[in-house]
Order: sequence, then structure tokens, then C-alpha cells
Amino acid sequence: MNTTPNKFEKDVVSIDSIVDALYDVISDKKGQSRDWERFKYLFHHTGRLMSTDKDKDGKIETRPMTPADFIKWAEPFLLDKGFFEREISRKAEQYRYIAHVFSTYDSKRSKSDEEPFARGINSIQLLYDEKRWWIISIYYNRETKEYPIPRKYLVDKHK
Repeated sequence: MNTTPNKFEKDVVSIDSIVDALYDVISDKKGQSRDWERFKYLFHHTGRLMSTDKDKDGKIETRPMTPADFIKWAEPFLLDKGFFEREISRKAEQYRYIAHVFSTYDSKRSKSDEEPFARGINSIQLLYDEKRWWIISIYYNRETKEYPIPRKYLVDKHK
């Protein structure tokens, strides 16, 4: 487990704080490096990110990544294009030490963009170890014309 002393402690005190930190740390303008130390601090040592989508042959695939793999894969895109991910809606459930957050997002290249270039859902699994919250996994899927996000997951949390 990452043991950086207290620098990002406020990010992991609650379900809300860790999810808010996740969206905050990934978002910034073109040419701006992200705070990858903060990003990694959110994840348990077993933490993973997984995208799922259809490959070129139409077969559904997952792409599992460690946080380090994700950084290596995403950083060139984030630096080149700019990326702001905003949470639209959140549904969280918790039992004892585990929590699940179904978090709908939209993605823009710039905060000033009127329309997002993508939307999707992050399925975030969390662990509470009686000291802090950890991200165990983020399993995400982008919206497509074929599979629009259902209305129940589009309740705007910013209104």
C-alpha cells in the first residue's frame, strides 16, 4: 500500500472525498502534467483500472491496467489534448468495509467546451481499512449511440 504521509489525507477520508479526488486529479488543460503521486495514493496496492469496449471485430474486451500502466497509457493523450472529466451523477452503496460507486461522467478537452466529446460510467469499488478509503478497482465503459446511458444515471448532481 502507498504510505505517503498525510499529503493527500483529505482525499481518502470518505467515499465522496476519494471519488471527488479521482475526478479532480485526472482533469487539467492541454500541456499540464497531472499529479500522478496523488493519483497513485488513491489506489490500494492491488488496485486496477479496466476499460471495456468492443474490439475491431465486435468482440467485447476488457483492458486491465495497474495505476502505473494507466499513467503510461493515458499521459501522452492527456498532455496533448487536454482532458476534463466531470461527474454528472453518483449512486453509492456501502456495507461494512466495502463500497460501490456507480458514477456517470462526461469528458471535455477544455472546461469551456459546450458539449462533451464522450460520456460513460465508472463502476468504482472501494475498501475502507478503518483508517482510510482505497480504490480497489475502476471498471469503466463509454457511452455509444447503440448503448446510450439510461436516464436514471443522468441525474445532474450539479443542479
